[in-house]
Amino acid sequence: MKNNKVGLTLGKFAPFHKGHQLLIETAIKEMDEVIVLIYDDPVINISLATRASWIREIYPNIVVIEGVNSPNDTGYTAEIMKIQEDYVLSVLDNRNISHFYSSEPYGEHMSIALNAINRQVDVSRNIIPISATKIRKDSFKYKDFVHPKVYNDLITKVVLLGAPSTGKTTLAEKLAVHFDTQWMPEYGREYWEKHQVNKRLTLEDLLKIAEGHIEREDALVLRSNRFLFSDTNAITTYLFSLDYHGDALAELENLAKVAETRHDLIFVCDTDIPYDDTWDRSGDVKRKEFQEKIIEDLNARNLSYHMLKGSVAERIEQVSKVLSARENNKF
Repeated sequence: MKNNKVGLTLGKFAPFHKGHQLLIETAIKEMDEVIVLIYDDPVINISLATRASWIREIYPNIVVIEGVNSPNDTGYTAEIMKIQEDYVLSVLDNRNISHFYSSEPYGEHMSIALNAINRQVDVSRNIIPISATKIRKDSFKYKDFVHPKVYNDLITKVVLLGAPSTGKTTLAEKLAVHFDTQWMPEYGREYWEKHQVNKRLTLEDLLKIAEGHIEREDALVLRSNRFLFSDTNAITTYLFSLDYHGDALAELENLAKVAETRHDLIFVCDTDIPYDDTWDRSGDVKRKEFQEKIIEDLNARNLSYHMLKGSVAERIEQVSKVLSARENNKF
């Protein structure tokens, strides 16, 4: 009877890139079963669960083990190698490994501990000339080495909320220029100009606005450099529906619920700038009323947000400080 060939590889995968994919895909071709062990690391700002989800989604037929409380010691002293070996053996829980896959020197001692064949893949990085370190330093420059699913999670998604005439559009556009990235205009404005009848939209129209906004936003993520700035989201569209009709379609309500976790950061533009009384707006009193509804809704949803006040330049500085603090905690 043929012996079952089981391949193991391990790493932090922070982030998961095409070099890792080559390793796994080589194992998939050669093995009957493939196991990937993902190391935890408190320094890395991408959760263990997120890194595991990348690999599970891209390779649904392999076994992914989340290595909780994995050792952070690195190096090749006898003590450190023993710590690493003992941890891997304990996590495997008596699974028999026939081949250990890596592109690192630790493949030698780990394969001996596992009583497995040391299967080295692209050690010189000639096939896939990339490293996680390079991607962490400049994910946009090396985006072609990262799966779209992974790249999506590397982009910090920022949404600007606020009533009409609070400066969201101007700020989103200026932030995109400032950070050399993309911004998502409010699709509702474009749709409204084409489909409004006596300044009104139907319940179905409002759902189409939310769906169209999300579709365009998704496409922009893969073209973004570190950040994507969006002018409004489905929560705002949902609130407009309630304001216009006293009701909202269930599908739109669901999209508003999904929007609670769709963006990494929420900024609310204050009403401390002059009201721009264009023909398509309902007046400054209505602006203040709707602003209160937005803030009440965010609080009801228990969502954290940052208020932006002052001039465009001052608001850019406020956003920059929050983003800088977040970036400093990454990886």
